[in-house]
Amino acid sequence: MSTPAAERGSTTVADRAVRRIAERAATEALGPGEVRVGRGSAVVQGRRARVGVTVTLPYPAVLDEAGERVRSHVAGRTAELTGLAVPSARVRVRALRVREFPQEAASTGPASTGAVEVGEVRARRPWSERRAPFAVVACLVAAVCGLLLYDVVSVHAAGRAPARWRTRSVEWLSAHGPDDAAWPGLAVAAGVFVLGVWLLVLAVTPGLRGRLPMAAPVGVRASVDRRAVAALLRDAVADVPGIGRVRVDVGRRRARVRAGLRFGARECARAAVAEAAEEAVASCGLARPLRVHVRVRPEAVWSAPPEPPAAVPASTVRGGAADEPTP
Repeated sequence: MSTPAAERGSTTVADRAVRRIAERAATEALGPGEVRVGRGSAVVQGRRARVGVTVTLPYPAVLDEAGERVRSHVAGRTAELTGLAVPSARVRVRALRVREFPQEAASTGPASTGAVEVGEVRARRPWSERRAPFAVVACLVAAVCGLLLYDVVSVHAAGRAPARWRTRSVEWLSAHGPDDAAWPGLAVAAGVFVLGVWLLVLAVTPGLRGRLPMAAPVGVRASVDRRAVAALLRDAVADVPGIGRVRVDVGRRRARVRAGLRFGARECARAAVAEAAEEAVASCGLARPLRVHVRVRPEAVWSAPPEPPAAVPASTVRGGAADEPTP
């Protein structure tokens, strides 16, 4: 005789078990180690469950597509393993994590150019947007064109007489052309030529000479300001015992460190300063390591280390002991 279905009992899946399954499913959505789960939530109501997870996604990635893949996988996998109906899952992206690339990709680069290739991207100095020169030239051109347009419109639309500055300018230009040897025309031509050369130089050079490129993963371009590197070098050298004033000048390829010695041996202090400066430069992660030049000079308050006492010959000691009178 079979037992009625109503008396066979029931199976209840706890909220905690559903939450653990949803968290585990989120880590399987993209790939091994790609998604990190912070905290999940689950609420079971009868044969339905609502789940949510907080995740950290890898960078770079399309957040919309990655989030949709995590959401669909969590909902489907949780419903498959629990037997509950999971209409949807709530996914909250808390942070982004940069993918870890092999160290070999960050250490390759031709020695002739000094640049470091990170994966397939060659780390170079960033290109400047030239906002200040462009704004100045644009404002000057706009002002001249606006003034000329206003005078032309007032003459043809309102029937006014042309402005004196425009008539005088036209008369002066007609009498002082490029063929004339007068100095005003030559000065204006020279000024226009210099301005054109300057704009061409700005267009073909990267600029941003105050920034140094850093070695970064593929798809990421990073740079650091020279003043930040100089401050880091200054702090590292100032921590060396016996060093007083420190002056650091950071260029595109080298860093000059001038330190004042207050006490201690000069050669030992110079070696310690060079070691501290090299470690500080290495910690910056630059694409092109800087060549460090160190100069240590004693300051006015410098005191030389005391010399060790000279050793006394053993024969002198024995002779002196023998010559002493016996009491």
